Amino acid sequence: MSTDVNALSDALANASVAPMFATPEPLKGAAVVYHKDLDGADIARTLAKVCGVSLTSMMWKKYNGTVKTSPALESGEGESASGAQGILDWVAEKARDGNRATTHPAGSDPAMVDAWTTFEREELREPAFTTSGMLGGAIAMDEGKFGEALEALKRACAKVNARLGEAKFLGGDAPSMADVVVAATLYPAFAKSLDPEARDAMPNVVRLMTQMAAHEDVKSVLGKLRMCDMIRMPKSKAPKASTEKKEGEKKKTNEAKGDKKKETGLGLSTKRDEDFGAWYSQVVVAGDLIDYYDISGCYILKPWAYAQWEVLKEFFDKEIKALDVENCYFPMFVSASRLEKEKDHIEDFAPEVAWVTRSGETDLEVPIAVRPTSETVMYPHYAQWIRSHRDLPLRLNQWCNVVRWEFKHPTPFIRSREFLWQEGHTAYATKEECDVEVFQILDLYRRVYEEYLAVPVVPGKKSEKEKFAGGLYTTTVEAYVPGSGRGVQGATSHCLGQNFSKMFNIEFEDTKGGKSLAWQNSWGFTTRTLGVCYMVHGDDDGLVLPPKVAPIQAIVIPIPNSKLSEDEKKKMTDIADGMTKALKAAGVRSKLDARDNYTPGWKYNHWELKGVPLRVEIGARDMENGTCMIARRDNREKESVSIENLPKRVLELCEQVQKDMFERAKKARDENIVKLMSWDGFVEALDAKKLVMTPWCNTKESENLVKQKSTKESEGGAAKTLCIPFEQPALEPGTKCFITGAPAECWVLWGRSY
Repeated sequence: MSTDVNALSDALANASVAPMFATPEPLKGAAVVYHKDLDGADIARTLAKVCGVSLTSMMWKKYNGTVKTSPALESGEGESASGAQGILDWVAEKARDGNRATTHPAGSDPAMVDAWTTFEREELREPAFTTSGMLGGAIAMDEGKFGEALEALKRACAKVNARLGEAKFLGGDAPSMADVVVAATLYPAFAKSLDPEARDAMPNVVRLMTQMAAHEDVKSVLGKLRMCDMIRMPKSKAPKASTEKKEGEKKKTNEAKGDKKKETGLGLSTKRDEDFGAWYSQVVVAGDLIDYYDISGCYILKPWAYAQWEVLKEFFDKEIKALDVENCYFPMFVSASRLEKEKDHIEDFAPEVAWVTRSGETDLEVPIAVRPTSETVMYPHYAQWIRSHRDLPLRLNQWCNVVRWEFKHPTPFIRSREFLWQEGHTAYATKEECDVEVFQILDLYRRVYEEYLAVPVVPGKKSEKEKFAGGLYTTTVEAYVPGSGRGVQGATSHCLGQNFSKMFNIEFEDTKGGKSLAWQNSWGFTTRTLGVCYMVHGDDDGLVLPPKVAPIQAIVIPIPNSKLSEDEKKKMTDIADGMTKALKAAGVRSKLDARDNYTPGWKYNHWELKGVPLRVEIGARDMENGTCMIARRDNREKESVSIENLPKRVLELCEQVQKDMFERAKKARDENIVKLMSWDGFVEALDAKKLVMTPWCNTKESENLVKQKSTKESEGGAAKTLCIPFEQPALEPGTKCFITGAPAECWVLWGRSY
């Protein structure tokens, strides 16, 4: 049965636009996208639904037998349209010709509605479909055409963002057909083609897409939005290389980076200092750290990343066991009654809690939460286990995963919806014992960063506004990422006081026979540690790993040439294998790469991308001389060393590389902390990617004021307190707070943060 065009037109004319819907909180800075890429047919169906046309009245079929794969819409009178884009234009024209009160509602300017509908067709659609199609694989990648389309998309998005800065919707104060077609066209392209910083610069576009997605008619056609994690970059395949060189071919030098990347098919397409967000999104994939999962904000940790986590885990686990902390495991599920028992605590996590509401086809009578943290899971049992002062101290730790359903833009390792961590939960008879442990654990976290990851941190105390919800005080180690100019909370150690023991009735009989509440601590660090390391040390060629956490500290690569006989090539490989075994015997994590289907240049680039600290090369001349070459990943320096002395020299270099990486990162951090005595220059310093140290009166009101003013005066985002450093500059008598003019109590470190 065909659809009558006049009936469709009448339906559009007589239908009422769906009621004005409440504007949801925009997904600030996020990329919103649907599970499938949208084409013109999807957008046409969405437009028809919003305008009141029943989906069952639209018939999609083969078009005259000639367009077998494209959808087509045909009327009973012979009028028809085919192809995704053709159908979209056809439906849009019918909407225009219908009752304008439905498609151009009161509160909108009809001319503006028509202008923005035309804008979608003539300026937005082609670059949007081209970029998302190429990145999604539907269109063959052409870097030249992709670049042109991307620039056109950015210009179009900028126009939409500017218009929505003047009006609630494209046509005025009410949503119209223009908003539907523009938003639907933008969904896949905005998420996949634009990097996080570009999206962050267009909050009005995000607002429009969020508002349109909340419309019930739109949801009924397109489903629900999900968050998009990254710009989807086309992957390069490593070429299978011949081991024989052509006659007269010259050896390529390591310095020819651009040529080498072109030759090998490896490397990053974005410079770290030009687009840090896009660079990071590429490096965590190209560096073989993660793979993306089909649930946004969840990532697969590949062996290269997980091995680094195991190094940190082994160190920390050994240290806390020396403090008589025992490992255990509690269930990942928590009942609503437990979770809601501590109000102040759960309010801080409430928006992020994931709930299990269904089992098979049956709705659960009582929803079950997935732990965002385990205080409410563990402490009811502490109340059962602790009866006497003889049961104290109780020191437990668990290595596990937690889920926090973040609504901010997910960033691998830094901000994800599921992550790995350790969480320690201890109980003592006195506050003094708690205080001692808080700082013992905090120093272990400092060592994780500074001794293993070569990342300098600032130990300090969180402000009252930023401390752990429900706790007495929070200590932290704060890192700095030069590429983005942002601070990042590295790990925290909390003194909970007696708040939780009061809520969960954790009391004991003290030495005098009376009843006392336990004093408690909690502390934890996560796989975020790895992300901070990658951000701080990585460069335009990929990861740069500190030797202490690198899964492979030295990669051994034989370099045969075409003049060598097969026996000589085998001899070289055998020597390289012996070098590798000698390194392993000396305690160096090493590997031999003797693959003959890749060129040495490809291997160099491959292991540089993965951040291996040292590369050991042996060529024909080296083999004759009993020597080899060692190349450092961190500074590109090379040196010749005898094969006999190789293990000793590699161990020395591992120590030196570790030290040099820390010193470079510390120098970069220190050079980007500025002291200010007043508000003047504060926002300018933040915009210059600095952290700011100021005298402060230490009040929540002043902290809120800084957030408001920094947000208002810059598009770069709000400033927040990172910590009150334990190492304080001298505070001269009479020093005033930089923002309020009240007497200053301390120096505090401000910054934008992840």
